Amino acid sequence: MHPRVLLEVNVAGEGSKFGFKSETLRAEMEELLALQRLSILGLMTIPPLAEKAEASRKYFIQLRKLRDRLQAEFRVDLAQLSMGMTQDFPVAIEEGATLVRVGTAIFGQRTRRK
Repeated sequence: MHPRVLLEVNVAGEGSKFGFKSETLRAEMEELLALQRLSILGLMTIPPLAEKAEASRKYFIQLRKLRDRLQAEFRVDLAQLSMGMTQDFPVAIEEGATLVRVGTAIFGQRTRRK
């Protein structure tokens, strides 16, 4: 069985986050799709932390549009969009998220280990 992955995209260009830059992922796609033992299921992102969920919408839209362009250009199915966390998942779902991360809603705030 091949590893099934989501490609992380740093849509906000934050230095503290990892992932492909939106503007360079397209150039990397041919090489990534040529990796026979890798199944790319979609894209994921984590926008900058914001007080209001609505502030994340523009990043979710950017990721969805990028996914749509890559699907059309490379004729691949990138069905999964992982975006949205406890504080902004309703907005992410409105913008097309298929996977959300809601650990804080389930388990509560994390405490830092000393």
